[in-house]
Amino acid sequence: MLFDMDGTLVDSEKLWDVALRELAAEYGGVLSAAARMSMVGTNMADSMRILHEDLGQPHRDPLVSAAWIDVRILELFRTGLRWRPGALALLGAVRAAGVPTALVTSSTRPLVEVALDTLGRDSFDVVVCGDEVDATKPHPEPYLTAARLLGVPIARCVAIEDSPTGVASALAAGAAVLAVPAEVPIAPADGVHQLESLTGADLELLAALLGEPPA
Repeated sequence: MLFDMDGTLVDSEKLWDVALRELAAEYGGVLSAAARMSMVGTNMADSMRILHEDLGQPHRDPLVSAAWIDVRILELFRTGLRWRPGALALLGAVRAAGVPTALVTSSTRPLVEVALDTLGRDSFDVVVCGDEVDATKPHPEPYLTAARLLGVPIARCVAIEDSPTGVASALAAGAAVLAVPAEVPIAPADGVHQLESLTGADLELLAALLGEPPA
């Protein structure tokens, strides 16, 4: 099992909303809804580029902006991280069944370390962070890396994602995909099963996505 983090397991996109809009205000502007939507699932460098362009300030240093966001989002993660509906129950069922499990996220390791206080450090056999791969989502490398580290063929893995960027990454890697849109709609696609939430999702469903009976 390959789990995305932001918007999939935890309701963190709202915290990113706060930090990004505060940074825009710091720069004397207002982040547009369209720009914010286009950031969902992207890495920090792309998000800062989108923010700067949206504010009409492409001259700004993305490293400076990213450092500001890093500090603020860590504060928000420590105080306001909440599970997405059904996510805790599904993760618990997967772990109880002994299924090899990875967290595959575009977030950086320092932020993920804070999130693991909520998610549980024993919840995953492998954690792949955005600053630990050469290419981030939508490139397939994060999911291919996770499958390799788990020792499981990617074709035998189910990836759970909430964003078009993440879905594209998992599909390109060759995983079966369960999409649970949070902030951004996901277009129907072959190989992608969609649910409104993870509430009620179970091992039987995950096995069915791989075309096999449940363990």
